[in-house]
Amino acid sequence: MEILSSTQNPKVKLLLQLQQKSSERRKTGLFVVEGRRELTYCLEAGFEVDTVFWCPAVKRGTESLPTFPADVRMFEVSKAVYEKIAYRDSTEGIIAEIRVRATTLADLQLPDNPLVVVLERVEKPGNLGAILRSADAAGVDAVIVCDPLTDLYNPNLIRSSVGGFFSVPCVACTSEECIAFLKSSGIQILTAQLQDSSLYYDTDMRRATAIVMGTEATGLTDQWREAADAHIRIPMLGRIDSLNVSVSAAILMYEAVRQRQ
Repeated sequence: MEILSSTQNPKVKLLLQLQQKSSERRKTGLFVVEGRRELTYCLEAGFEVDTVFWCPAVKRGTESLPTFPADVRMFEVSKAVYEKIAYRDSTEGIIAEIRVRATTLADLQLPDNPLVVVLERVEKPGNLGAILRSADAAGVDAVIVCDPLTDLYNPNLIRSSVGGFFSVPCVACTSEECIAFLKSSGIQILTAQLQDSSLYYDTDMRRATAIVMGTEATGLTDQWREAADAHIRIPMLGRIDSLNVSVSAAILMYEAVRQRQ
């Protein structure tokens, strides 16, 4: 295993660019995953690992490295290099470059009575990652991101999903494509909005359902409001008129779970 000890090594510089620049991720078709747990989920989901960077000096615990295919490039890095490339210090000394896997609406294999979460123009990767984490916990069948303002392979999204990115099918598309897909699949569209809406727990989510949410600042666009089968809202009993979108999504997902039990 080749040892990299300089933070100026071209391989180290490329890894940093992949972490920082969506343009580099698009150009190379690579993204970054940090940590043993996340990498294990990544491998289990069938993603292709390109390069692994491993630092024995900061290894945590007694677990061994995940088992990688024989053709994966592996480099041992010094502690100084790892401190340069690592986002946090609790990731067991392992970071990898993973090949992007493009997934489309046509690739989704939904069950007969699916629960889907749709997010329109959500721009904060941390929020999207938190929603994927909740979606995994609630058994959501897919998360569809419409007209995204952040790419799905942003490192902050991967980190905040705590593996949910790899366990819940996630697709990016336009709102028009998503609406057509949901309509043709017989999935009811429930839009979360304050105007002209019913309380979420008074709305039937036992049938095939898509819960659609927009940004905290502007909400959903008119095309989603007009396409909806029903409008739902979470009661706001204090002075603040909105919740963080990831919190709202979790509340609505678990209402669907409650109704379906």
